[in-house]
Amino acid sequence: MTTQLYTNARIFTADTRRWAEALLVQGERILYVGDAATAERLRPDAERVDLGGRLVVPGFVDGHAHVVGTGEALGQVSLWGAKSVEEIQQRIQARDTERPDADRILATGWLHGAIPGGVPDAGMLDAAVQDKPVYAFAYDFHSVWVNSAALAELGIDDHTENPHGGTIKRDSQGHATGYIDENAFYDMVLPFLDSQVSENEHMSSIAAVQQAYRETGVTTACDMGFNETDLEAFKRADKDGTLTSRLIAYWRVNNSGSPEENIAQVQRAAALAVEQESPFLRVVGIKVIIDGTIDGCTATLGMPYADGSNAEPIWTLGELAPVVAAADTAGLKVAMHAIGDESVRIAIGAVEHAVAQNGPRERRHRIEHLELVDRADVDRLAALGITASMQPVHADPAISENWRAKLGDDRVERGFAWPWITDAGARLAFGTDSPTSPHAPLPNMYVATTRASALDESAGTNVPEFALPLAESIEHATRDSAWTCGAENHLGRLAAGLYADFAVLDTDVFANENPRVLLEAKVARTVVGGRTVYENPATA
Repeated sequence: MTTQLYTNARIFTADTRRWAEALLVQGERILYVGDAATAERLRPDAERVDLGGRLVVPGFVDGHAHVVGTGEALGQVSLWGAKSVEEIQQRIQARDTERPDADRILATGWLHGAIPGGVPDAGMLDAAVQDKPVYAFAYDFHSVWVNSAALAELGIDDHTENPHGGTIKRDSQGHATGYIDENAFYDMVLPFLDSQVSENEHMSSIAAVQQAYRETGVTTACDMGFNETDLEAFKRADKDGTLTSRLIAYWRVNNSGSPEENIAQVQRAAALAVEQESPFLRVVGIKVIIDGTIDGCTATLGMPYADGSNAEPIWTLGELAPVVAAADTAGLKVAMHAIGDESVRIAIGAVEHAVAQNGPRERRHRIEHLELVDRADVDRLAALGITASMQPVHADPAISENWRAKLGDDRVERGFAWPWITDAGARLAFGTDSPTSPHAPLPNMYVATTRASALDESAGTNVPEFALPLAESIEHATRDSAWTCGAENHLGRLAAGLYADFAVLDTDVFANENPRVLLEAKVARTVVGGRTVYENPATA
């Protein structure tokens, strides 16, 4: 068994002793982290790796990601930063010109604020491409905008019914407009597109996201929405030994409208949690989506939007409570997407029900996003031990204009209130929600520590008093994300006995007073299980 001594470095451990100067790795795990003299005595024959005075941080644990979707998005038309329908059309037309033989065009990342009125229609995409289906996923991945050819391919017509918790948008004559959201998107569009992707294409998407993670220091990702297709592809990659980042999966449970069907989905997740466990692939819980997004006016709020509208939840408390209780009984961790303050209350109520029904036990339930929350509800979730899983990049001021306009009042001043979570004593986990946002963790840390934009320096700040110190932000994106998945004894910190998963940065982001260094720093080396899986030739 080989032993490496990493030295001449500043090591941020994210542990109780935050800083060290040497890291001793034996096989896959850390033997010692601390001072160099002790490390030398412990293993005088260790292979020495001089890191040239660079900064070492624990491998980032993306607390909320869609891993296969991230790999797929890397090959799709990027609509990020497009400020108008015309710019979106130009990018899609360019892809059609580049790949004229493609069966369909997939694009991702459009913002509601780029569309007049925030609601697109098929005609806008028909003007760009008519002869093949076009699918454009909104940046939040809660809706899809399609052209007429895609509507025909999907078989959606005037008589197609809305599924439970989803909508096929229609005009005043009842014709589908080409805008499909929530469960209509998840239940009707995504399964069809999955069925059109070959096994080799799935494997290519996994390979692409693995490369992206290696280059940016992500050593573990918590997948929020794992399904059968994803499972089979990742099992194959795990068996082939091609995974270079660990995946902790939450099984997607859709509200079918049938209590029996909903519980059957929980039972499937419980079986997988027992069957599927390896160092690189584990199923630990379930994921439910209680509401939509503020940008799309599908998040459920305690008070109406600025236009007087509101949205019904995808799961009512009566529907959700037995699902959470069943998962809790099975020892599963429950992740609940809740963006609006009323949906946060539904999530808290479901956990309260599980506690009352099942009694004392260890729990690691979590609420995802919490973009708008009441301070009193933060105290409630903290007392119940619920983790707040949030994504700093969603607070980027460059994408906040439409979000703020939809609320239209002083609620915008309590958006993404990270310090409320920690002040209340709750656990806070950070992720990116890629591909709804870029997957790289360092820009995520920039937004967390400044509330400024990683996309547009001129965009100003977004409630700057909610910014967090850098050390805390990295701990939320490593240690705390690992803890909420039940992986704290294996990863998320640099401590003896844990996996040797870490990233070496070419810049000491703690030592530089200018926070923009987080946007400029590069990963020089990524190590997973004691094995160097990436070395950046530009930093050699």
